[in-house]
Amino acid sequence: MDRHVVVGTAGHIDHGKTALVKALTGVDTDRLEEEKRRGITIDLGFAPLALEEVDASVVDVPGHEGFVRNMVAGATGVDLALLVVAADEGVMPQTTEHLAILRLLGVARGVVALTKCDLAPDAEWRALVAAEIGELIRAGFARAWPVVEVSAVTGQGLDALRAALASEARALAPRAAADRFRLPVDRAFAVAGAGAVVTGTVWSGGVAEGDRVTVLPAGLAARVRGIEVHGRAAERAVPGRRTALALVGPSHEQLGRGMTVVTGEGWRASRALDVALTMLPEHAARLRPRLRVRVDHATAEVLARVVTADSAGEERAPASAAAPGSAIPARLLLEAPLVARAGDRFVVRSYSPVTTIGGGVVVDPWADEPAVARQKGRRAAAAFPQDAPGLVTFLVRRRGPQGMARHDLEVASGLDAPRLAAVEAAVAAELVASGEWLVGAGEVSALAERLAAALARYHAEHPLEPGMPAQSWRAAAGAVPAALVDLVERRLVAEGRMERAGSLVRRAAWAPSLGAAATELREQLLVALRTAGAEPPSVAELAARHPGADVPGLLRLMAREGVVIPVAKDRFYEAGALAQERERLVRLLAEMGSATPAALRDRLGRSRKWLIPFLEWCDTQGITVRRGDARVLASAPPA
Repeated sequence: MDRHVVVGTAGHIDHGKTALVKALTGVDTDRLEEEKRRGITIDLGFAPLALEEVDASVVDVPGHEGFVRNMVAGATGVDLALLVVAADEGVMPQTTEHLAILRLLGVARGVVALTKCDLAPDAEWRALVAAEIGELIRAGFARAWPVVEVSAVTGQGLDALRAALASEARALAPRAAADRFRLPVDRAFAVAGAGAVVTGTVWSGGVAEGDRVTVLPAGLAARVRGIEVHGRAAERAVPGRRTALALVGPSHEQLGRGMTVVTGEGWRASRALDVALTMLPEHAARLRPRLRVRVDHATAEVLARVVTADSAGEERAPASAAAPGSAIPARLLLEAPLVARAGDRFVVRSYSPVTTIGGGVVVDPWADEPAVARQKGRRAAAAFPQDAPGLVTFLVRRRGPQGMARHDLEVASGLDAPRLAAVEAAVAAELVASGEWLVGAGEVSALAERLAAALARYHAEHPLEPGMPAQSWRAAAGAVPAALVDLVERRLVAEGRMERAGSLVRRAAWAPSLGAAATELREQLLVALRTAGAEPPSVAELAARHPGADVPGLLRLMAREGVVIPVAKDRFYEAGALAQERERLVRLLAEMGSATPAALRDRLGRSRKWLIPFLEWCDTQGITVRRGDARVLASAPPA
């Protein structure tokens, strides 16, 4: 079978969920000794169920109010609900609470099993119970669920129930097999010969024996030693199946319910979630600023504070922001890290007394990132996107110039690579990609204007320079990713607003310009250097003679023209004077063969102030070579 679904039971205690699962599958899901002794389900139970064209995994959840947390852990990840209502009792408190939890978790399809029909007074009574539960479901899910009368004792209606489950299962959209692998852990234990074993429902993607995985939020690296599905060895774990993974690496003591097994890059746990929060109408008034709640997500339960804000950024109770039962933007400040993706469903329960008060959908799973954490303002529920293109744009834009790596965006958005690629194409005008990194188009435009202005200022302040050092220009962008500056440079060049010349950047067609004053100063500097010959004044000395003038810039311009030569950082020679001094040195070394600076000082008549920089320049130009303390001509044979 290529269709795999997870069927989760729901319903009040003692309405026959476990007995019905055993009648359908032959498996007693009450595995704990205490469950058998007390006659109630305490923890999750699992069983395979073969339906027509569908391979189902049944999760049997507790109905007792004291174990609602375990119920939520089982209901999370369920594709199809099997709501169990005893025909002799009808709708009870946990019936309505479980329906609310299913609705909050986005489980839209289900089948009602009207159990214990052999104990119901008569057909009229059973019809009344069916009508009552039907009304509840239509009110909460806007559609009817099939209602099947069954008896786990006599076997009445079991075939009809299987057929109804199969029909509903076939109508479900398949889970994303091409997505990243994620398995929330609901059990962890040790098995002799296998080591640490974790079990759970595969939410997305697949994993095979030998694959490397990570267990979060602990950050434990592991390798998959073996895979079982309902006690049978399997080559690969696939979405929608109850799966056990034998892991090499961590011990079973390091693992437990609430952790998540994942593959690939980008996954991380977070201490803050931005969510679209829905309060159950009867509990909307309980929501106060920074209310402490229990957040049930996947198989984890974490304490949190609910924070909302008005348009001015001041916290307030959000119940007034929207009609009861509608979604409002909120931030959950978690007391322990959770591993989530956008689109994940969660349930909110009050801290004390514990009861289900609401739930919602994760919008941004990494609201603890600095760029996001500073954004406290929430203007309206519509501020949170309602579709995949809007979500992707929202997630990238709110991170400002930092943008997002594509593998991070896949995780955060809850979209696999093919779906993300399709969304990117749809929002190409709003997001810009640089390799595997994306940023909002507005960030590129804004930085382009800033850096274009920085370049214009540089030209205004340094009119004699051929361009701005590229490193300085990029530094003017501030603390932004290099990929963003790359995008800006490509854009400005493509628009004809800038060009690169080696290690310099400049406005297109920029050229240094000399005014009348600079032209006159150029001639004065050239005369001064030509007159000084082989003993030119330093840059500082020349600048002192012409206060207020850009002497260094003008000397660099003259060097680019070739009329002066920079021999040291602070000393320029007139080109002709340098050529004469160089020829004198070459003739002298040709005569002497080898000479120390002291000997050259005496023969050339130069002090060390000019001689040493001149000799070092000759070394760099390949005219001379140092041998110990002496210089020889570069073409001279070895001694």
